[in-house]
Amino acid sequence: MPSRLAVLASGRGSNLQAIIDHFDNLARERIAKVVLVASNRADSPALIRAATASIDIAHFDTTDDGSMLLELLRKSRIDLVVLAGYLKRIPPKVIREYAGRIINIHPALFPAFGGEGMYGARVHEAVIASGTKETGVTVHLLDDEYDRGPIVAQWRVPVEPSDTADSLAARVLNVEHVVYPRVVEMVAILQQLEAMTSA
Repeated sequence: MPSRLAVLASGRGSNLQAIIDHFDNLARERIAKVVLVASNRADSPALIRAATASIDIAHFDTTDDGSMLLELLRKSRIDLVVLAGYLKRIPPKVIREYAGRIINIHPALFPAFGGEGMYGARVHEAVIASGTKETGVTVHLLDDEYDRGPIVAQWRVPVEPSDTADSLAARVLNVEHVVYPRVVEMVAILQQLEAMTSA
């Protein structure tokens, strides 16, 4: 039985599209399937991408204490929650119920350039300003602290002397599109193996 994925997204949804495309083949759709895309923004392009792919969509209020989101996840029988450019804090009750089953991607190498308020262009501007020679992508499990959950995978991206925040962001995003779907697949497989061995 494929793992049922929910993707939470606030923005354009390019990582969402990479995940949809990755699992849109006969071999991989046996591993996992995106069955729900939810956003805190009713006008999120991610919802349009999902609807185009015939995936259930939902919008929930940002003032939700987690009850509405939990109801959505339970109703869709979600196995794994994937954050893809989701810019709101996940409520503690959702993290508790889905402990070890929420993954996030961040456009830098933890532990550097993470934490509250560090997202999007801010991350790449900070990387450039620091003078570091490399940055990258981190995929991690979510916990109660911003950008502090256990690291699942990292991929390095060199910082070129001529880089601007925009050029660096574009290169890092290209890596995200390759790395994230494959890590989601790996996590789904590990979940399934764990379920089989503990049954």
